[in-house]
Amino acid sequence: MSQQTSRLKVLISGICSLILTVGIARFAYTPMLVVMQSETWLDDVSGGWLATYNYIGYFLGALLATTISDLKLKDTIYRIGLILAVITTAAMAFTENMLLWSVLRFFAGLGSAAGLLIGSGLLLNWLMRHNHRSELGIHFSGLGLGIAISTLILHLLENNFNWSEQWFVLSILGLMLFIPAWFWLPRPEQVSLKTTDKQLVDSPPSKQFLYLMLAAYFCAGVGYVVSATFIVAIVERQPSLQGQGWLAFFIVGLAATPACIIWDRLARKIGTMNSLFIAYCLLTVSIIWPLFQESLFSVLFCAGLYGATMIGIVSLVLTMAGRFYPTKPAKLMGKLTLSYGLAQIGAPAISGMIAQSTGSYNYALIMATLIMVVGTIIIYYLRSFPEQI
Repeated sequence: MSQQTSRLKVLISGICSLILTVGIARFAYTPMLVVMQSETWLDDVSGGWLATYNYIGYFLGALLATTISDLKLKDTIYRIGLILAVITTAAMAFTENMLLWSVLRFFAGLGSAAGLLIGSGLLLNWLMRHNHRSELGIHFSGLGLGIAISTLILHLLENNFNWSEQWFVLSILGLMLFIPAWFWLPRPEQVSLKTTDKQLVDSPPSKQFLYLMLAAYFCAGVGYVVSATFIVAIVERQPSLQGQGWLAFFIVGLAATPACIIWDRLARKIGTMNSLFIAYCLLTVSIIWPLFQESLFSVLFCAGLYGATMIGIVSLVLTMAGRFYPTKPAKLMGKLTLSYGLAQIGAPAISGMIAQSTGSYNYALIMATLIMVVGTIIIYYLRSFPEQI
C-alpha cells in the first residue's frame, strides 16, 4: 500500500471515530433533548444534569489520557471508547430511568474522550512519524460532520420514529462507522518507526504560559458548552422560530466541518495565538448576539459562527499541544481538556436550573459571554509570549 493511500485510510478512520464517539455519542443529545422533553418526563433541570454527567465522563477520560504513556494501552482504550460509543447510544433507547440514563451518558463521555483525545493523539503520532503534516484539520472535520449528520438524520426521522427509535437508528449508524474507525487505524506495533528519519523532540512551554492557557481554555469550555447543550432548545423556545432548532444545529455542524482546515491555514499565516484571539472574539459574539436579534437569519448566522469558532478553538489548542509534545501529545491534550471539561461539568446543570427558574436561557448566555470575555483577554495577553508554535 502506498504512503498516500495509507495516510488517507488513517485519516478516514480518525474522521469516522470522531463522528461516532463525539458527533453521535455526545452531540446527538443536543437535538434529542427537545424530542425527549416532548415525549418523556425530561425537563430543563434533568436535561442539564444528563449533560453534566456526560461531561463528567469526558472529564475523567481526559484525566486518564494525561496519565498514560504506553502506546499499546492507549490503542486499547481508544478501541474500548469506540465500543462504548455504540453501546451507550443504543442503550439510551431502552429505558426512561434517570439513573440509567445518567450512567449511559457518563460512559458515553468516557468514549468521547477516548475518541477525541487518545484517538487524535495516536493519529497525530502516526502522521508525524511518517513525515506527514502535523495539522489535525482534516481529522477534526469529523467533529462537524458528526454534528451535521446526526442532526440531519434525526430531523428526517422525527415524523415517523419516536425518541427511543431515533436513538436506536443512531446506534446502527454508529456501528457502520465503527468498522473503519477500528480497522483502518494501525495498531502501534504495526507502525514502523523506520519510515522516516525525523527525530521527534518535545519543546514544552513555560509554566506561566501553560497556566494561563489552561485558564483561557476553561473560559472557552463555558462559552462552548451552554450553546452546545441547549442551542436547539433555545431556538425552539422562541415562538417565531419553532421547528427550526434542528436547522440551527445542522448549520453548526456544517460550519464546523471545514473550520479546522481553515483555522490551520490561518494559523500558518498569522500564528496560532493570533488565530485563537480572533476565534475567541467571534465565539463571544456568536453567543451573545441572539439576545439582540431573534430573526431566523441572525440565529442561523450565529449558529454558523459558533460552529466554525468553537471547533476551530479545539483544533488550534490540541494541535498546539501536539507540537509542544510530539512524543506524547495526549498528555498535554488531556491536561488542557481537563480544564475545558471542568467548565463543562458545572455549566449545563447551572444553565438548566437558570432556564427552569426564569423560563429563558438568556441569563445562561449572558453568563457564558462574560466568562468568554475573560478568556479573550487572557489570549490577547498570551500573544506577547515567545511560545509561538
